[in-house]
Amino acid sequence: MDKKTCRERLKEMNCLVVIPTYNNEGTVLDVIRDVMEYAPELLVVNDGSTDSTSSLLHGVEGIRLLEYSRNRGKGGALKLAIKYAVRHGFSYMLTLDADGQHYADDIPVFVEAAMQEPDTLFVGARNLKAKNMPGANSFANRFSNFWYMVDTGKRMSDTQSGYRLYPLEKLGKMHFLTGRYEFEVEIIVRAAWNRIPVKNIPIRVWYAPKEERVSHFKPLRDFGRISLLNTGLFLWAILIHYPWIGISYFTKGDVEELKHIIASTRNKPGKMAASMGWGVFCGIIPAWGYQTFLAGVSAYALRLNKLIAMGFSTIGIPPLIPVIIIISCRIGAWATGSECLLSLSDESTIMDFILKGLKFWEWAGDINVWMQYFIGSFLLASFAGLGTSLLGYVSLAIFKSKKSQKA
Repeated sequence: MDKKTCRERLKEMNCLVVIPTYNNEGTVLDVIRDVMEYAPELLVVNDGSTDSTSSLLHGVEGIRLLEYSRNRGKGGALKLAIKYAVRHGFSYMLTLDADGQHYADDIPVFVEAAMQEPDTLFVGARNLKAKNMPGANSFANRFSNFWYMVDTGKRMSDTQSGYRLYPLEKLGKMHFLTGRYEFEVEIIVRAAWNRIPVKNIPIRVWYAPKEERVSHFKPLRDFGRISLLNTGLFLWAILIHYPWIGISYFTKGDVEELKHIIASTRNKPGKMAASMGWGVFCGIIPAWGYQTFLAGVSAYALRLNKLIAMGFSTIGIPPLIPVIIIISCRIGAWATGSECLLSLSDESTIMDFILKGLKFWEWAGDINVWMQYFIGSFLLASFAGLGTSLLGYVSLAIFKSKKSQKA
């Protein structure tokens, strides 16, 4: 695609190209010059630069310019750009960095991808073995890739590239929590949660030699921010996102997506079924607060599917805890041949049942209660895990069989 065609396509897409910049006086003008050959609409966001960047930008004609005096971080600049783009009626926003690492002639790559798959959030996938690639950036990207997979169940090869194409119809209505380096992680995770396709497309990248490089990445501060963000996203994923997906599959009839997930997995039915059962087992045993972590680590050690095990371990979500405790105590009493110390009368309601479980800690001083609960929880976890594995294996085997027959 030549430059003229690219400009026409970007105009048809109603796309605003955005360059956030902070103290890039040595490169920003060259980047703007190259981008303007492809982009009919260009917005530069000056993120409180303290060098000569501001005066340089005011000397450039044909660009839109937003600036403010105090540095807010890249996330702050991008959030402001999203608001600006939505307010001015743009449908897409294409972003690239001002330090010269991105090539303007890769813009047509994003345009062609968007023509093939509209309303997809595309992230440029860099060659992480490129010459002069900073080691800290490579590690941070691998770290981020792992947590993106955990939070969304999807894989990406590069989650931190700043060369991106954002579809704004849904993103423009969202409110984001972060405002600095970690924002680019938050937005793709939450986009995936909102069923916006997020995909990598290959791009080129250039890194200046270490002595010439201008980097605002601060390993301790930014890695800490990303870790804090990933902790919050992980908790939201296991407590809200994955349970909600499960509920949606079985209450809204959204079985096609479930079939796609099953069909696209590389695991055999037996391994997937074992992962499901193991997740349920870990979710029921008395390891409250650590079930999902335990499921992931142990599944890895057992060479099971970590994501499936972690997803099924969410059976131990807070609303079900009192129910699990009561059932465990009853099974424990049956196994030990004693009277259940958390028994209920025949007239008890479901609410009484739940409240009894919530008051379990009032009984915790009695060693017999603990014994009933401990024994019963492992028996319940074993029965439920085996049942889930069996049901899962039969269901997956039938599904795989029908799929192969159609093929």
